[in-house]
Amino acid sequence: MIRRAGVVVAATVIATAAFGAENAAAQLLLVPMDRSQSNHLKAYGLTYRVLEQDGRAEWLLNFQGGSFLLPDTEGTRRTAALMGVTVQPVGAADEARIRGIVATSNMESVVLEKATNIAIYTPPNSAPWDDAVTMALDYAEIPYEKIWDDQVIEGGLEDFEWLHLHHEDFTGQYSKFYITYAGAPWLEEEVARNEEAAQALGFANVPALKKAVSYRIREYVESGGFLFAMCSAPETLELALAAASVDIAAAYSDGTPPDPDAGSKVDWGLAMAFADAEIQVAPSVNAFSDIDGHQVNTPWRKELGAFTLFDFSAKFDPVPAMLTQSHESVLPDFYGLTTSFAVDRLKPGVVKLGVEGTWAKYIHGNLGEGTWTYYGGHDPEDPEHQIGDPPTDLELHPNSPGYRLILNNVLFPAAKKKKLKT
Repeated sequence: MIRRAGVVVAATVIATAAFGAENAAAQLLLVPMDRSQSNHLKAYGLTYRVLEQDGRAEWLLNFQGGSFLLPDTEGTRRTAALMGVTVQPVGAADEARIRGIVATSNMESVVLEKATNIAIYTPPNSAPWDDAVTMALDYAEIPYEKIWDDQVIEGGLEDFEWLHLHHEDFTGQYSKFYITYAGAPWLEEEVARNEEAAQALGFANVPALKKAVSYRIREYVESGGFLFAMCSAPETLELALAAASVDIAAAYSDGTPPDPDAGSKVDWGLAMAFADAEIQVAPSVNAFSDIDGHQVNTPWRKELGAFTLFDFSAKFDPVPAMLTQSHESVLPDFYGLTTSFAVDRLKPGVVKLGVEGTWAKYIHGNLGEGTWTYYGGHDPEDPEHQIGDPPTDLELHPNSPGYRLILNNVLFPAAKKKKLKT
């Protein structure tokens, strides 16, 4: 399994000024990530491109919105110009000034040394605009591969360092879309595709397949993988893990009632983030459980507000600091099938990265040698996204702080691990 560049456990101390010391005489390019940046999203793509070409970069946490330092080459300048990314040449005197500020403030320099190998878990026929992460990667010009159930079951996750989950329903209920979209061709196609995959892989039904996929994903994280999930994927992945030997999702397209005692039989020990949730077993109620605070498709739906990112110590909490780098600290909320996470359903040790009242919007944790990060909602720039709506045009949102959080996660695994002192 490829895990050479990972930042995994909280005890890890991340390398800091080594890159600058080794290149003291080198000319650098500063990629500012405050409001002076013309295209925040493509700035991540530019940095990824440098890493992909065997270059090294630095991530200056909390310095001008989480800026990057890149080697000053003709190719990097040309790429920045083509991508519309603001860069500033940094000579020796400017570099010394920057490093002095970083050393004496709530800032840190993190070395990035390897482009992350990325997989997107998504149906084979999915369109890019079905998923905010896929759109962000395409816009930032960051490469990825798509994988699906057969590759996961057959061990294909070992080829990737970072995995994103499409807004999938891992309980096998097809997001209860049958309530509103029964007979829709796209839903019938989805059901047929999943049932065919379950049969081909030797599973009794789709819920059994998705449960097995969930276990594979958990194993991937535990062995050192980086997982990022949005929308319904975090909640339903956790419910599938917690289901253990109980199929909580017997209610899918045919509306068959599930086991009414399923909620008392789950094993939350297998879940990574949540515990003691009340599972919504009624097939006529379009919600999965009370993990989601907003309950978007129910009569008791909560209104959107704004969520606030925590200000972490870059020197003592570099991992959550990396994941929350932004030029905005208060962001508008946005709906998804799972919009938020009830704080009282979080397991001890879960790190809240962004909160809105009694709900967490953005959370992070460790499992074994790997990490997981969950981000509620579907599309940061489309708060009321509906099926069939046109795709978000990120050319209109190049400075989106909500999309920046996604791309923070893409660069996070590239951070260099520093050997622990014995």
